[in-house]
Amino acid sequence: MEFRKAKSSDAERIWEIIQQAKAQMRKLNSRQWQDGYPAPANIDNDIKHGYGYVLCSDDCVIAYGAVIFDGESAYEAIDGQWLTNEPYVVVHRLAVADEAKQRGIAKEFMHRVEELSRGKEIYSFRVDTNFDNHYMLRLLSNLGFSYCGEIKYDQGLRRAYEKMLR
Repeated sequence: MEFRKAKSSDAERIWEIIQQAKAQMRKLNSRQWQDGYPAPANIDNDIKHGYGYVLCSDDCVIAYGAVIFDGESAYEAIDGQWLTNEPYVVVHRLAVADEAKQRGIAKEFMHRVEELSRGKEIYSFRVDTNFDNHYMLRLLSNLGFSYCGEIKYDQGLRRAYEKMLR
């Protein structure tokens, strides 16, 4: 599998994967991603700023996420406490194509982000998710993330997690 920065030519496939994830969340009665976010403009912005990453199998994009090393302003006002005050990587908008689900693809994507982060000598990994996104909550637990508190966005509260990479 190839892990690389997303290109403009990937945007249509990425949007297809995001729509599949939105449909799955809706089917599971999750409120996450049911308000128009993320939108194609978010994906275009990710790619433009170099945040968008894809995991490919046989040259086909099967997973997408925004991998950000520039910080997340919402994380400054956590209701709780982060494990560290070090620089960190954050992943937003993680989604796996329907045909690739149940194959450990999200876990592989997160492991690749860990490798990328260590290569940049960034040893803190933060993520937030909705309280009813059971797939992501289970993934974070399986990967050893610690619950740190809640983050507030315009769309509502999110559960915040951090993992040390040392």
